[in-house]
Amino acid sequence: EYLLKTFEERILCIDGAMGTVIQQYKLEEADFRASAKFAGDDNWHDDQFKDHPKELKGNNDLLSLTRPDVINEIHRRYFAAGADICETNTFSGTTVAQADYALEHLVYDINYKSAKLAKMAAMDVEKETGRRRMVAAAIGPTNRTLSISPKVENAAFRNITFQELVTAYKEQIGALVDGGADIILVETIFDTLNAKAALFAVDIYFEEVGFKMPVMISGTIVDMSGRTLSGQTGEAFWVSVRHANPMCVGLNCALGPDQMRPFMQRISNVATCYTHAYPNAGLPNAMGGYDLKGEDMAPILRQWAIDGLVNMIGGCCGTTPDHIKCIADAVSDLTPTRRPPGWAGRPPAENYMRLSGLEDMVVKEDSVFQNIGERCNVAGSLLFKKLIVNNDWAKAAEVAQKQVENGAQILDVNFDDGMLDGVDCMRKFCNLIATEPEIAKIPVVIDSSKFHICIAGLECLQGKCIVNSISLKVGEEQFIKDAKLVRRYGAAVIVMAFDEEGQAAGRDDKIRICQRAYKILTGPQVGFNPVDIIFDLNILTICTGLEEHNNYGIDFIEATKVVKATCPGCKISGGLSNLSFSFRGLEEIREAMHSVFLFHAIKAGMDMAIVNAGKLPMYDDIEAELRNMCEDAVLNRNPEATEKLLERAEQEKTRLEELKAGGVDHKKKAAAAQWRSGTVKERLIHSLIKGLDEFIEADTEEARVDTVAYPKPLNIIEGPLMEGMNIIGDLFGSGKMFLPQVIKSARVMKKAVAYLTPFMEAEKAKMLAENPDMAESKPGCVLLATVKGDVHDIGKNIVGVVLGCNNYNVVDMGVMQPCNDILDKAAECGADVIGLSGLITPSLDEMVTVAKEMQRRNMKVPLLIGGATTSRMHTAVKIEPQYSNAPVLHVLDASRAVAVVSSLLDKELCDDFAEDTRELYAEMREEHYASLEERKFLTLAQARQKALKVDWKGREPIKPSFLGKRAYNNVPLEELLPYIDWNPFFAVWQLRGKYPNRGYPKIFEDETVGAEAKKVFDDAQKMLKEIVAGRKLQANGVAAFFPANSVGDDIEVYENDERAKTIGCLATLRQQEERADVDAYLAMSDFIAPKSSGVKDYIGLFAVTAGLGMDKLIASYEAKGDDYGKIMAQALGDRLAEAFAEKLHADVR
Repeated sequence: EYLLKTFEERILCIDGAMGTVIQQYKLEEADFRASAKFAGDDNWHDDQFKDHPKELKGNNDLLSLTRPDVINEIHRRYFAAGADICETNTFSGTTVAQADYALEHLVYDINYKSAKLAKMAAMDVEKETGRRRMVAAAIGPTNRTLSISPKVENAAFRNITFQELVTAYKEQIGALVDGGADIILVETIFDTLNAKAALFAVDIYFEEVGFKMPVMISGTIVDMSGRTLSGQTGEAFWVSVRHANPMCVGLNCALGPDQMRPFMQRISNVATCYTHAYPNAGLPNAMGGYDLKGEDMAPILRQWAIDGLVNMIGGCCGTTPDHIKCIADAVSDLTPTRRPPGWAGRPPAENYMRLSGLEDMVVKEDSVFQNIGERCNVAGSLLFKKLIVNNDWAKAAEVAQKQVENGAQILDVNFDDGMLDGVDCMRKFCNLIATEPEIAKIPVVIDSSKFHICIAGLECLQGKCIVNSISLKVGEEQFIKDAKLVRRYGAAVIVMAFDEEGQAAGRDDKIRICQRAYKILTGPQVGFNPVDIIFDLNILTICTGLEEHNNYGIDFIEATKVVKATCPGCKISGGLSNLSFSFRGLEEIREAMHSVFLFHAIKAGMDMAIVNAGKLPMYDDIEAELRNMCEDAVLNRNPEATEKLLERAEQEKTRLEELKAGGVDHKKKAAAAQWRSGTVKERLIHSLIKGLDEFIEADTEEARVDTVAYPKPLNIIEGPLMEGMNIIGDLFGSGKMFLPQVIKSARVMKKAVAYLTPFMEAEKAKMLAENPDMAESKPGCVLLATVKGDVHDIGKNIVGVVLGCNNYNVVDMGVMQPCNDILDKAAECGADVIGLSGLITPSLDEMVTVAKEMQRRNMKVPLLIGGATTSRMHTAVKIEPQYSNAPVLHVLDASRAVAVVSSLLDKELCDDFAEDTRELYAEMREEHYASLEERKFLTLAQARQKALKVDWKGREPIKPSFLGKRAYNNVPLEELLPYIDWNPFFAVWQLRGKYPNRGYPKIFEDETVGAEAKKVFDDAQKMLKEIVAGRKLQANGVAAFFPANSVGDDIEVYENDERAKTIGCLATLRQQEERADVDAYLAMSDFIAPKSSGVKDYIGLFAVTAGLGMDKLIASYEAKGDDYGKIMAQALGDRLAEAFAEKLHADVR
């Protein structure tokens, strides 16, 4: 009551980070093992950790036992700063999380005393201030996840079960409530299924103790994709947990306030309860810390409250009592503008069915009809059953994906078969599709005649599912139990029109059973939301030859009207394939019957049906005669309807047999070649966009001889070819086309241009002969080079290809180019733009050198910077100040290069573009230097005083099996293949998947880049086989071990174990930036035994190449004008070299 009253009166404040403040106390291992007396309790905690075998530092929850004074003081500080609510120090307080420390047996004690400490602080500050303070039981996510496999190779595997988490959470909740917690807060939810397990445990606990407490739920959006770690959107997350009827829902952690706002807005838009947010103090900086102060966060969160986003605010990682004081003060004068419906006597919000997978689905009365995909059903699909029996789960998942592609909005899953383990199959398949974003984005119907199999499915899916089904045939008592359990899992339910007397076939029985079930479900015994009730009125088979079956279709339609009118909010569904079972094998007739039935059933109020998505013809597209036959049968308006359909069935069988005998689908063949009938312009553009070179020369020649449309060969390039490339550029820029496709298109473009080049040169020669004084116009010239010391050029090559395809004259100097050579070449070729590329860190310094030299030479050519280690900030801070005569710009990737070069070379745009860039970079420099002023550094002497202290006594380093150098020449390439890391390969092609499909092999499942990534990967495998089989590249390496010792920050390397002669000295850098959370300031030399210790230590070095033969391989592709092949070869060479490094490292270990 107090919470509700306060939510209506003002903005509440919750505390900030516990871990951040604990770090300020600089506690050591001994603090985590200490015995403790507190608040007059001599037995608060005894000394039972003295000989505990595991390191305990970092287990902050344990401090509630060993340093209760610290934890209580932190709570007091937060309450004193203005927090209304403090969370208990129990983020990792489950047996699951404490197992890492072998402290599962202390879970009750940790949680009970954590709650007690917070409650003591609340009561103390309440006495001092006269304002009530409350304690929230902090229930964290654990270190396991139910929706994501920890094994990349086995997507269906999980390392914990739903019920194991329920048990762990329930134990934690009981202890926290016993200790004095006022609120249950399930927080930092990365995986909604974990949260559902926690909420399941909460509900069981409330039922057992006979009272309820306020529940708050806090999700975590992990990045700017707007999704949780397990892939849900904020809206889908809310739909999945709203069954718990929380008092407050919101977001915390991962993001700062600026980044979190759009996602908090979306939660606020859909939530029907109070909302909260406690963001981090910004995003982590380069050192892992947080930069936003309370003064920075407070005005942002105040505006959130004014704008109606939140009813409660606070802080997460990086925030302290100082932050909370600023935040609490900032909102102290505000009254809430967000007043959720259904609370404080307000009428409830409009009630709609809401379902979710990774995304949410809202089903309103005026929503379109919902297709439930039927093919993942072992009883209804022989193909699917065969895949399951053969244990081909990947192909089974493809069946599901195909249904989504064909328009299924919900997916039905059924494993009812006497020869299958239904529970195991349901778990395995649901776990598998949960990791497939294209499938998991839609809700799932868990379908089984065995209720325990439905439960198995519910425990594997984080979204709000539909259970199919329950019914009154088990009796009213069991029906109520089943319904309450479905509600506890947060699912909607399909109720079959079936009772103790059997299945409802006629209209009146359907209505009677549904009305009875509705009354029970919406009554006080179950409390089911009416919009989450779906009635299956039984679609039964017509045209069986039995007269009593002829009315089954119209009875369903008529019953639908009455049930929808008398059971407000409910939905109507059914399994469509039953209707036409008499005509199995004759798909045209079956699909027509289904379409006609749905046409009438939907008008009557049917909301959804289990169908073969993508197989339903449009009602108006059905041949008129067949449609009329189906209408007669479905509506039972003609006693001869069955006979007529049987006659049509015989005709259909004959047609199918003829088609089978013919062996060719001429219709499909004609459609595939239809594009060849277009105009030559259309064909050229189509070939470019699709990357097809089969007809490009013939079509180019056809255009060339059409001198009316294209008087000159150049007109073909400037006309259809450039139009096609512009379309490709637009598609690429908008993310609808990907780099490999662009390069394949570029190959087609080059082939067309190469065909036209002799004709253009002949024309040019003739024109110059006739007009010797005619000046040639030239396109913009872009000079590209990888700077000195750097051999990487894949990205540069891609930029060159893309610019070349946009009609720029690209001069590519290659790799390892000294500064003067680059600038001399720029002067020689009259470069309009210079582009510098680099991958390794020293390249950044070389780029600065080039910029300085350009200034010294008084050049006035724009300078572009690109490459993996480069950044806009480095360009703004380090490079641009060295060259003021022309713009200096960082270019992120090839997709930006064309726009930048175009703007720089456009006389009307250039000045404004350059000025905008200069202003932006000036602001960035200002921000950078301002941030440096806030950083503090130790002197080098101070840092050396705090070097890592290692006791080398008794630590004899292992002596390598050999000293000196050892060569590894001509290593078989096939031995390197298992060590290839494919993730950088996709980065080369600028294919970046979104969570949860960022890395290999999950990138193949990304809805945006997955298909193209798979194509490129397949091309890579083909080329890799050719390289290995043909020994086109050679892998050589060398490894060496030498005696070594450290002297201060240096590492001395000796000739032999006599250690008399030094053959080299490796100077290392020591950390100096002052940080509160570190005990030692490290240098690499700390990890080599000091010379003064007398301990003999060693150091290893290696170098590898897999590029011998690469020049010849590259030349072969260049000779063919095959940029795609050239870049692919370079990318694979790069991967093989890295793989060789991994293998050699493994071998020498």
